[in-house]
Amino acid sequence: MVQRKPGALRNGAPFLELPEAFQRLQRHLLRNPGGDREMVEILALVLHHDEQAVLTAVATALDAGVPTKIHILNLLHRLLDGKPLSTPPVTAPQALRLVSEPMANVERYDALRGENRHAS
Repeated sequence: MVQRKPGALRNGAPFLELPEAFQRLQRHLLRNPGGDREMVEILALVLHHDEQAVLTAVATALDAGVPTKIHILNLLHRLLDGKPLSTPPVTAPQALRLVSEPMANVERYDALRGENRHAS
């Protein structure tokens, strides 16, 4: 029913007792257009996966500041595959570090535009 009428999430009695991570996600998603549908799709994940795994993925996405369906799906699959949810930071070798910051040169862009205009 909710999958056909995602707006029921806003006032539906069963959704008042969701776990805290789902409630936080719902508050975030319902601020955006299409958030109802995205929340329903995330809730539907518990039909196919362990609820605790889905909750862990949701909580991790919220903590990372990226509470989107795509990110939650990615985290859930990493969790189910036994892969770490976070990756260690990569430190570049000194030889690969940027020595001087590149400078923007809009004149070069204008020159390229001028060449293309005369070519046609």
